[in-house]
Amino acid sequence: MSAAEEALTALLQLMARLRDPQHGCPWDREQTFASIAPYTIEEAYEVADAIERDDREQLRDELGDLLFQVVFHAHMAHERGWFDFAAVANGIRDKLVRRHPHLFAGATLAAEDLVRVWEEQKAEERAAGQGRGGSAVLGGVPRALPALLRAAKLGRRAARVGFDWPHASAVRAKVVEELGELDAANGAGEREEELGDLLFAVVNLSRHMQLDAEQALRRANDKFERRFEHMETLARTRGLQLERLSAQQWDALWRDAKLNRT
Repeated sequence: MSAAEEALTALLQLMARLRDPQHGCPWDREQTFASIAPYTIEEAYEVADAIERDDREQLRDELGDLLFQVVFHAHMAHERGWFDFAAVANGIRDKLVRRHPHLFAGATLAAEDLVRVWEEQKAEERAAGQGRGGSAVLGGVPRALPALLRAAKLGRRAARVGFDWPHASAVRAKVVEELGELDAANGAGEREEELGDLLFAVVNLSRHMQLDAEQALRRANDKFERRFEHMETLARTRGLQLERLSAQQWDALWRDAKLNRT
């Protein structure tokens, strides 16, 4: 048995111990798929954060936390007689073999064809799962995804079957249209709906511009945070209290932060 196999076996055994009905951990025993799901999402984001910060040690730790989430869910499924960790691992292996016919089925594909074949395989798998309900085109886009990311995925899926704007300028016109509808909306419910339509249009504009809306907003968030921290520091050095600043003072601090390229 390899070191990786030994480590995985030990982790699976630990999970069984934690969930033991008589001698396990009280907290682990009472968890369900629903209660654990938020931790699973959180751990995935922490992996992404470690990658973005190029923190190798943190990446190792966060990957372990994410792996534990997979083991946890698989063990709870095993308790219900649905499937076990082996079925999860075999399932993803089989799926990857299907999606790489150029490696495992003797097919000859050019580099530019690989993405097309991958998407065709995914579409076939979605169609095969239509018995579970949902759209054959849009099915399988997780509702738990961040809203901007999910909007981009839905837009790409629809575009593959021809439901799309012809070019970026047409999407920009839609953004302007939606902004006007937001201005004309009455009541909180209608304004929320129109704001959602505006955001969806903006995401599709970014897609047509070959930009990632989720990444763009994350970078904007980071930039705002850096600039605000600069304003805090500047105000502190000037003996100013943030809560008492006028609009003109805030504007001056903001312009200073922009000039310093923070």
